Amino acid sequence: MNDNVTAARRLYRVPEAMRLLSMSRSVIYEQIRAGRLRSVCQGRTRLIPASAIDEYIQLLISESRRAS
Repeated sequence: MNDNVTAARRLYRVPEAMRLLSMSRSVIYEQIRAGRLRSVCQGRTRLIPASAIDEYIQLLISESRRAS
C-alpha cells in the first residue's frame, strides 16, 4: 500500500484506534457507548473517523486542564 494513502487515512478499525490512543478494546467501546468517542458502522465493521480521534484527544486535554 502507498504511504500517501496510509498517511491520509480517514477511518480506523477498533484495533487501530486502540494503538493510536493506547487504550484497551474495552475502554474504546466504553468511550463509544458513553458518546465520548464517535464511530460509524459499515456493515458489521465499526470504524472510528480520524476526526473523532482528534476530537477525543482534545476532550481529554480539556478535561485534564480543568482538573489541574
